[in-house]
Amino acid sequence: MAKRKKRSSKLKVVLFLVVIIIIGAVMAVFLEYRSVLDNPEKLISKIPDGANISLGKIHHTATKEGRTEWSLDANSANYINKKKQVILHGLSLTFFLEDDRKIFLTADQGILRTDTNDIQVTGNVIVEDPNFLLKTENLHYEHNNRKIYSKVRVRIERNSSHITADSMSLDLNTNKALLQGKVEGTFGENFTL
Repeated sequence: MAKRKKRSSKLKVVLFLVVIIIIGAVMAVFLEYRSVLDNPEKLISKIPDGANISLGKIHHTATKEGRTEWSLDANSANYINKKKQVILHGLSLTFFLEDDRKIFLTADQGILRTDTNDIQVTGNVIVEDPNFLLKTENLHYEHNNRKIYSKVRVRIERNSSHITADSMSLDLNTNKALLQGKVEGTFGENFTL
């Protein structure tokens, strides 16, 4: 009887230690997972050179001095560490301007340079805000200059008016656009600049 009680108490101690170890392991995994969620750069920094990662449904926000400059959502992404690029599919971007306006961009695909935050988008590119709608097939965003530009034909629509140009650039800091090349337009009677 005394031996049974001794075995029973040893078994209880062993089971108790196993439960404590399992709880500790679960907590360690949970805390590591939370730290990666709070700091995704930590995960990217642990990726060895040459590694590739495929992700579904991503969201990325770029901030500068506490101010959100743009946010990006995509249906899927492929990270290529060697090229410092994220290949995006089915993406939408929101640019935040200083006057609290937003400019929305959608495209079939794009490339985000992880070292500069520059973005190139292609395929059914649409840029819009409450004042205009821009359509093109290829568009670039320079993050440091906050400049959107296209070196291919663009079409800008507003109410019953439209303008086409061989290329264009839009400075998001000053909200000024420059159209170049063969610029043509049709203006409705209510057209205003």
